[in-house]
Amino acid sequence: MKIAMVASEAAPLIKTGGLGDVMQGLPAELSRMKGNEVALILPYYGVMKRNPAIKTEFITSFAVSMAWRNCHVGVFRVKSRKKLQIYLVDNEQYFNRSRVYGEGDDGERFAYFAKAALSTLAAVGFIPDVIQCNDWQTALVPMLLKSEFSSTFPNTKTLFTIHNVEYQGWGNNCFNMDVLGLPAEYTDIMDMGGASNFMKSAVVMADAVSTVSESYAGELMHPYFAHGMDGMLRQNAHKMRGITNGIDPDAFNPQTDKRLTLCYDATTVGEGKKANKLALQKDLGLPQDEDCAMLAMVSRLVSHKGIDLLTNIADRLLDRRVQLVILGTGDAQYEEFFRALQEKYPQQVAAVLQFDGGLANRIYAAADLYLMPSKSEPCGLSQIIAMRYGTVPIVHAVGGLKDTVWPFDPQSGKGRGFTFQSYNAEDFLYAIDRALDVFYNQKEAFLRLREQDMKEDFSWRKPAKEYMALFGAL
Repeated sequence: MKIAMVASEAAPLIKTGGLGDVMQGLPAELSRMKGNEVALILPYYGVMKRNPAIKTEFITSFAVSMAWRNCHVGVFRVKSRKKLQIYLVDNEQYFNRSRVYGEGDDGERFAYFAKAALSTLAAVGFIPDVIQCNDWQTALVPMLLKSEFSSTFPNTKTLFTIHNVEYQGWGNNCFNMDVLGLPAEYTDIMDMGGASNFMKSAVVMADAVSTVSESYAGELMHPYFAHGMDGMLRQNAHKMRGITNGIDPDAFNPQTDKRLTLCYDATTVGEGKKANKLALQKDLGLPQDEDCAMLAMVSRLVSHKGIDLLTNIADRLLDRRVQLVILGTGDAQYEEFFRALQEKYPQQVAAVLQFDGGLANRIYAAADLYLMPSKSEPCGLSQIIAMRYGTVPIVHAVGGLKDTVWPFDPQSGKGRGFTFQSYNAEDFLYAIDRALDVFYNQKEAFLRLREQDMKEDFSWRKPAKEYMALFGAL
C-alpha cells in the first residue's frame, strides 16, 4: 500500500510535543511492513536548515496558487538509507521563523503547507492510496483533495487524526476567499459559528477520522472534552476510530540510554534505579537517599495537565517521606509556585523550569512514581515512557491514561499503576498514598509491578497494524 503522511513536525527533525514523537514512530513502523511504500511530508523550518545533522537533497521547485497570488514551493528530501521517504516543503517566507507555531499568520502558513504538500506528492510522482493528516495544521488536506486536487488524486482516501481537539485552526469568515481561493461552497464547509474552522472541514471531508486512544474517541462526543467540536463529531461518529499511540522502543530504552548513570533492564531495575536516583539527587541538590520515594513530573505546566491538583496538595504531600522532582515550562503562575515550593522545601523539592530531553530521561530512570493527573489526555506518552523505565505511574483515569494504565491490585498483582476516577485533589492524594503504601510496605509487590511495566510492549507494532486495518477498510 502507498501511504502518505502529512504533519507539521516529526522527531528527531523537529519536535515541540507528542505529535513529533508519533510522527517519528508510526511512519517508520508502517514503512517496515512488507508491501508498504510510505512518504512523510513536513515543512522545512529554518531551524532544520541550520541543523548540520539533517542532510537533505534538492528535488524540484514550482509555484502553487493561493487565492490571488502564486507562492514558491521548494521540495527537498532527507538523505537516508531507510525505506521511509521524508520530503520537506521549503518556503522562506512561511517557515524561516523563530518558532514553529504561535505566529500571527499561522492559518495562512499551514493552509499553504496543505496545498504545497499535495502538490509535492504530485511533483515527485507519489500517488498514495491513503493520506493520513494530523491535527489542525494539516486539516485542510481532505477538503483540498476533494476539490482542487480531485483529478490528480481521484482514488486517494484520507484519514484525519485528532491529536488534541483543543487546537482547531481558526480564521475569519473570509479565509477561503483571501487565502485558499476555492469555490464558495467550501466556505460553508469550513464555517463554524461565523468563522472558518480547519478541523471542522477535516471532520466533514475526510473519509475517516481517528484519534489517539479509544477512550478519547468516546470522550470527544461530550462537550466537557470536545471544545465545541462535540456536535460535529457526533454527526460523524460513524467514521470515528480510536487507536492508542505507541512509543519508539529504541528512543526510550533504559538498556541503551547513554544519558543514564547506569543502564538496566527489567531484571536489574533495582540496581539501575538506585544508581540513577543517587546521581540525580546529587546533581539536583537533594539529599542522597536511595530508600526515599522519588515522585516526578515531566510536563508542560498548564491547567489541563492537572497542575492545579498538585498545587492543591503540595504541602500535605511533602509531610510524607517523599522527594518531588518537576521538569517543564508553562504558565507563569505555575512556574512561580514551584520556585516558591523549592525554596520552602529545599530538601525535598527540585524544580527545573526548562525543557531538557536528556534530563527528562534521567528523571524517568531515577524516579519511583510518576505523577500525571491530567484533566484531559488524548493519549499521553509520558506515562508510557515512565513505565518503559520502570517508574510506576499515578494517573487520572481519563483518555489515553485510562487505556494504558490499569489500576494495580496488590492481591492479584495485576495492573500497571495507580489511578483515581474523579478530577479531585483529595482523590489524587489518596492514589499517591496507596502507591506509597505499596512502595514502602509491600516492597516485593512494588518490584514485581516495576518489572511488569518494563516488560509491556508499548511499541508501534500493534497500533501500526490497527492503522493498516483502517487503511485497508478505506
